[in-house]
Amino acid sequence: MKRFLSLLVVAILAGIFTLGAYKMFLEPEAIVVNESEAKPNLTPVNYTLTNTNASVSGIDFTTAAEKTVNAVVHVKQYGITRTPRNLMEFFRNGGAQERRIQGAGSGVIITEDGYIVTNNHVIDGATDLEITLNNNKSYKAKVVGTAPQSDIALIKIDAEEKLSYIPFGDSNSAKIGEWVLAVGNPFNLTSTVTAGIISAKSRDLDESDGKAQSFIQTDAAINPGNSGGALVNVRGELIGINTAITSQTGSYVGYAFAVPSNNAKKIIDDIIEFGGVQRGILGITGGTINPKAMEAYGISTTQGVVVASVADDSGAKKAGLLEGDVIKEIDGLPIRKFSDLTGYVNSKRPKDVINVRVLRKNKELILPVTLSKYEIQKYNINDVGVEVMNPPKGYLNNFKLDHGVVISKALSSRMKRYNLEGLIISEIDGKKVKNVIEVKEIIESKYKDEDITISLVDRNGQKREFVFQ
Repeated sequence: MKRFLSLLVVAILAGIFTLGAYKMFLEPEAIVVNESEAKPNLTPVNYTLTNTNASVSGIDFTTAAEKTVNAVVHVKQYGITRTPRNLMEFFRNGGAQERRIQGAGSGVIITEDGYIVTNNHVIDGATDLEITLNNNKSYKAKVVGTAPQSDIALIKIDAEEKLSYIPFGDSNSAKIGEWVLAVGNPFNLTSTVTAGIISAKSRDLDESDGKAQSFIQTDAAINPGNSGGALVNVRGELIGINTAITSQTGSYVGYAFAVPSNNAKKIIDDIIEFGGVQRGILGITGGTINPKAMEAYGISTTQGVVVASVADDSGAKKAGLLEGDVIKEIDGLPIRKFSDLTGYVNSKRPKDVINVRVLRKNKELILPVTLSKYEIQKYNINDVGVEVMNPPKGYLNNFKLDHGVVISKALSSRMKRYNLEGLIISEIDGKKVKNVIEVKEIIESKYKDEDITISLVDRNGQKREFVFQ
C-alpha cells in the first residue's frame, strides 16, 4: 500500500512539472482581441436608387413574382394504398389494410376559368384532388387528361370568380444564362419563389431509356413539393413546368429540371381538343454525332443528329432524307444533339410541316418534311407477361365496351396456361385505356418494381382485377 501511494505522489509531481514546463517554454503567447477594434469593415447600404423598381443588377424579380405567385396553386392529392407499413401488419392482417394517403405538389393556373397544368406524378393514383389558391380558398379538382410519358397532367376547378393565370412564353427563345424564377410549394411552404438561371437546355437525363427527354435545366432551388409549379422568366411568362431534381438526398443540390412550356402547351391543347396527345414523328432513327458515327459516315462536323435509318412511308422518306444525312437545323432552330430534335418535334402535331436543314456530303439542303402520326400496333407489357394490340374495328362490341386493348399473345410460360388471347384489358391502375399508346405511356411512367393492376374482361363480359408485382 505504501509503495502504491509513493508511486501516485511521484506521478502527480511529474504531471505538475510537465504542465509547468509547457506553459513556460512551449505554449504560444495568447493574443488578446480588443472587440471594439475587431468590427468588420462594412459599407453603409444606400437605399436611394435611381430606379426604385430594379435590383442592383438591373433585373427586376419583383414584377415577375407579383404576376405569378397568385397563379401557382397548392395541389393536395388523396389516395388509397394497400401496402403494409411493417412486417407485423403484413403477418397480422394477412397482407395490408386499405389506408388513405396524402401527397402534395404544385400547379399552374393557365386560364381564368380554372384550367391548371401540373405533373402527372403529382396527381397519379389520386381518388380526390384539393386545390388551394394563394388566397387560401380551396376547391375540388377533376382530371381532364394526362400524358404520363411527358409527366404532364391537366386538371380543372370551378371557381366563382375569374382567376389569375400565367401566360405561356416561348421556351425555344429562352437562353442559357437567362434569369428565371421557380414558383411553388416546397415542403408545403406555400407560395415560395426562388431565383436562378437557365443552366442548360434540351437536357436528357437518361439517354438509355428511349424516351428522349428534353428538359430545361436551372439552378433555381426546386425541392419536393415544387413539382408541377411554374418556371417563369423575368417578364412573368411561363417557360417551363418544374418536374424533377437530381439529388442523392432527395433535396435540392443545384440541379433542377422543367418540361419546356412549348411542349406542355402542345400537350394541353391536344388534351382539350382531341382528348389525348397527338404525336408527330419525323420517321428516322439516329443519334447525336460521336466519333464512331463520324468514322462510319465520313462526317467532319461535330454537332448535329446523324440519320441511321429512314422509315418507309414516313414524312422523312417522302421528303428525301437519307441514311448518313446530318440534321443541323429545324425551322431555324440549331440541332446540336438528339434531344434538341425530339424536344422540338414533340411540340408539333401530325401533318405539321417542318423545314429540316441537312448536311449531305458537305452540301447543305433544306427539306420540308410533313410529320407522320405516331402509331404503334403492338406493345409488350413484360411485367404482366402479355403482348397487347389495338382492337380491330367492331371487336369491342362483343364485350359491350367502348375502350380497351386486346391481348394478342401470352409471353410468359405462366400466362400461356390461361388462354388469354383475344381478351380485353380495359383499365391499368384504374385508368381506362383506349389504345396501345396509352398502355405504353402508363407502363413507362411507373417506377421500377411498382405494382401493376390490370382490369381484364373475359369472353362472358366479366371484369376482374389482377395485381402483378
